[in-house]
Amino acid sequence: MEPLGENGRSSMMPNGLFGMAIFIVAELMLFAGMISAFFIVKAAAPSWPPPGQPRLPIEATALNSLVLLASGFFLIQAHRAFHRGDRDSMRRPLLLALALGSFFVIFQGSEWVALLGQGLTLTSSSLGSFFYLVVGVHGIHAAAALILLAIATVRLRRGYLSPGFFGAAEALWFFVVGVWPVLYMVVYL
Repeated sequence: MEPLGENGRSSMMPNGLFGMAIFIVAELMLFAGMISAFFIVKAAAPSWPPPGQPRLPIEATALNSLVLLASGFFLIQAHRAFHRGDRDSMRRPLLLALALGSFFVIFQGSEWVALLGQGLTLTSSSLGSFFYLVVGVHGIHAAAALILLAIATVRLRRGYLSPGFFGAAEALWFFVVGVWPVLYMVVYL
């Protein structure tokens, strides 16, 4: 039997959210390892960025980062509406979070294509290797989180979005949003 909190609801964390929390802790270690390796290689390099490599689009990516942060803001609004039991009011912010997150991923993809065209590849330099590794792994996480948010949106429309599934989707998206500013500062600046 689950213990009940003061409001009569279960005080235990839903299984989906608990599982996602464990996954996120493991992913934090993955990103910490990649960032540590990046710092070691960068510190050992005679010059950084390596000569002959294109410069990363700092300003455009900063604006795209704001889009990602805005998606997190809208997901917070959806979260609040969900926990108030106002599922009608959560549809719009959930869709906005999904749309802005999709824009972020598509923009990052177009950035990759442009940088590949300018000669930044996995094998062109250690900058290219780390850029595509770190940003690519983040992009995979972002795409997975967007899929979960899209499924949550469909489940909301059909009337069976559970707190466990929504909590897991939210947690992964907040991880994606939260780790990005660190990656941006490390890789781009």
